[in-house]
Order: sequence, then structure tokens, then C-alpha cells
Amino acid sequence: MSLVARHLEANGIATVVVGSARDIVEECGVPRFLFTDFPLGNPCGKPGDAEMQRQIAGMALDLLEAAALPRTSVQTPFIWSDDQSWRARYAQVEAGNAQQLQRLGEARRASQRRARLEDAG
Repeated sequence: MSLVARHLEANGIATVVVGSARDIVEECGVPRFLFTDFPLGNPCGKPGDAEMQRQIAGMALDLLEAAALPRTSVQTPFIWSDDQSWRARYAQVEAGNAQQLQRLGEARRASQRRARLEDAG
């Protein structure tokens, strides 16, 4: 995504990258970066938290308008949880939780399919 942003910028299209991999995105030298200290894959907020997602999208638009210097990075004030235990557990698949994670993933995908069908109908 960072390289796409740089290409778009080089062709006159302003961008803001919203992401969680700060070291990678900043190393790529994107013009504007809104950092969320969240698990990878969740840069715009917690699933189902529309208000947080709106606020993060608003911050990205504000950054697009206000960044005066190249390679501007801003961190959102949001936290994923009150403690940092998610960091140790994030993306860990073990023999004891593999089936549960698979069931949760299947349920999420089914829910997303239902939502798409409702939106289309």
C-alpha cells in the first residue's frame, strides 16, 4: 500500500495511508501516515465500532488537508484494549484454539455474506 501511495502522489493524487505497521510504512516514506496502534488488519478501528471508524476516517481526511511537510505521521489517540495482553495473543494459532478460530472465521464470513446480500437486495 505504501508503494501505491507513493506512485499516486508522484502522479498528482494526494494520499493518506492509515495503518498499523508503523516501522514499515514510515520506512517506505509515504507523504502522510495515520498510525493506529491496533492489530494488523484493523487500521480503521475495531470491527463493529462505527463511531471509532468514523473518527479515524475523519482524522485521515484532516491529515490530508493539514499536513504541511512531507512524511508527516500522526498517531490516533485510540487504544485497542485497556491492557496490552492482545499483543501476546494476536494471530496465535495453536492446537488448542485452531478449531475455535476456524469456527469463528466461518461465522464471520457467513455474517459478511448475509450483509452483502441484504445490501444488494
